[in-house]
Amino acid sequence: MTVAIAASELKQIIRNKSVLISATAIPLGTSALLILGRDSYRDFPAGLGFAVAAMMTSIAALGLYVTAVTTLAARRQTLFLKRLRSTAAGDTGILTGLLAPPVLISAVQVVIVLGVLASITEGPANPLLLALSGVLLIALMLALALATVGVTRSPEHAQVTTLPITLGAIALAMWIGLTSADSLPLLKALLPTGATTRLSINAWNGGAPVEQNLLLLLPTLGWIAAALVMTKITFHWEPRR
Repeated sequence: MTVAIAASELKQIIRNKSVLISATAIPLGTSALLILGRDSYRDFPAGLGFAVAAMMTSIAALGLYVTAVTTLAARRQTLFLKRLRSTAAGDTGILTGLLAPPVLISAVQVVIVLGVLASITEGPANPLLLALSGVLLIALMLALALATVGVTRSPEHAQVTTLPITLGAIALAMWIGLTSADSLPLLKALLPTGATTRLSINAWNGGAPVEQNLLLLLPTLGWIAAALVMTKITFHWEPRR
């Protein structure tokens, strides 16, 4: 049942040009600009890791997060979520099926843009750590999307409710990438996506001690837990009257 829901949702995304553009064209366009300017980033404090972190965050925020919120708000408004709950699929299976396509699209985009960047540069110093940062970023954005849906009345309203996290995540990636790692490190790590941004930079550039990278896992896991708690409180399966 979950696979059927995912396949149906993927078809809906492909048919909806506005959602398809926001999920693919905008993140890929942003990534292309960052790749083209790769030589100018070597003088930045984060070096080429700046482009990596900015690309991953842009794809996760503009593609996965916005698409997930818009999708769930739209399916709830049309009572599709309510109808799905009358089927054999459980709540987890329903959400998994609906969110699997944007996750897949975003993951493929990340692999493609990082693969292109790695082919024209020296590549990541720690590929496994980079993969871990990507998985954590996706999990965080999914959790934040579920929390945001609870305060989003309609897919049109999603254009407003997703702005703070979308713009904040991208701005935070820029701030961390353009400033020294010794400048307000604790504040940067405690902000949403701050730890995943630093983890991505460390994974690409190398040089950071293992214990420092492990500590960066804690803020992200904390934000995921907080977002899931908010989801449990605010998420609803049908439009509020």
